[in-house]
Amino acid sequence: MKHTIIREKPGIKLQNPILIEGLPGLGSVGKIVVSYLIRQLKAKIFARLYSPFFPYHVLVNKNGSVRLLRGNFYYWKNDAPNGNDIILLTGDSQAQTIEGQYDIANEILTFATDHSVKTIFTIGGYSAPSHEAEPRVVGVATNSKLLKKLTATGVSVSPAGNPIVGTAGLLVGLAKFKHIEAACLLGETVGYIPDPKAARSVVKALLPVLGLKVDLHDLNIEVEKTGRVLEKMRAVEKKIELYEEERRKAEKERMTYIS
Repeated sequence: MKHTIIREKPGIKLQNPILIEGLPGLGSVGKIVVSYLIRQLKAKIFARLYSPFFPYHVLVNKNGSVRLLRGNFYYWKNDAPNGNDIILLTGDSQAQTIEGQYDIANEILTFATDHSVKTIFTIGGYSAPSHEAEPRVVGVATNSKLLKKLTATGVSVSPAGNPIVGTAGLLVGLAKFKHIEAACLLGETVGYIPDPKAARSVVKALLPVLGLKVDLHDLNIEVEKTGRVLEKMRAVEKKIELYEEERRKAEKERMTYIS
């Protein structure tokens, strides 16, 4: 394999689809959001993306077989008259090189064009030192009309000069060349562990824009579990801080005694 390819099931016809992308990244926010929507909407898979720009290893399945890293496209049919069907994209990894990032983003946009996608939402994490309260959602868009829809749901406009790294940023930046409007929603996260709390904030902001209702019960449970893990981690960090403080104090007293 020398180039990124997308293998698609034939015969899937979609009505005015919107593409939502969420790949692994800071706090796994994008992947959590899209994976949750896939489960709640009971979306069905209809295409897979393979690329030589993914990391060079395979994943072992439960039965001992292996598979390549990949991206997965799912679809959900909207029963509402003139409603938008949804394409949901997530996967195992992002590209590991600059060239690969552009190659994969271009293939995704070509796929979107082939399915008459007019709007794309990308999801990611926004680095924050901590968020004891509900994390903010920061957003950008390719036009003021779409940005206004986001801010109406409580999304904060991104500060000027803020870099959006990876597929989430490139899809928004390149979308205009395909005549597609695009927006990116970033959930505030500390980033070092999967962050369902940040993902929940993004889901809450995104659903009104899509005109969808999704049960958040399972996501709330994940938030509670992660909260307990963070509390244990903070307790350990506090013990380490106290130990280091006592060690420095003892070292200082020893040096004073010697002098």
